[in-house]
Amino acid sequence: MNLYIRLLLCILKSIRAPKMSIMDTSVVRFHVLPNDLDFNMHMNNGRYLTIMDLGRLDMLIRTGLVKRVTDGSHAPVAGAVQIRYRLPLTPFQAYDLETRLIYWDDEWAYFEQRFVIAKGKKAGAVAAIATVKACLYDRINKRRPVPSEFLKESGIEDVQSPPITPFIEIWATAEQEMRKLTADKAKDKD
Repeated sequence: MNLYIRLLLCILKSIRAPKMSIMDTSVVRFHVLPNDLDFNMHMNNGRYLTIMDLGRLDMLIRTGLVKRVTDGSHAPVAGAVQIRYRLPLTPFQAYDLETRLIYWDDEWAYFEQRFVIAKGKKAGAVAAIATVKACLYDRINKRRPVPSEFLKESGIEDVQSPPITPFIEIWATAEQEMRKLTADKAKDKD
């Protein structure tokens, strides 16, 4: 139930927050709640992925791109996630989730999401960092739209993708190899 309350609060805060450019960084404050914890009494590794959805939702709302989702024409889809856990987030600890668009190609948009400790001795330290490959899937035409075309159609013009970083280049290549591996396994079962 808590996740639905968080979702509702995130939507309400995002609607009231200042609008932002697609190239700005979204920052949303959260606290580690008891149902976020695992047996080690720190935030469960799976919970990070759920919270990351809320960061991308904040960005969708504040950039105005959420209109393409609410009209039923597009659906947000994550294609892959790479995450590195660095420091534990403990009960009731405040943290900021920073979300920014770092690159896009002809198929996918790549986001960096950071969990930054908000208070205490380690304030400003990155507890976890993730890269997400995602798109807004075109439900009508049954395809992933080219991000630059999608942005232009959404009224966001004169925006260029940042240059690809070595990490994204290596990760995208590894992701393609994993895709081939799973495709080959599916063929073996036919």
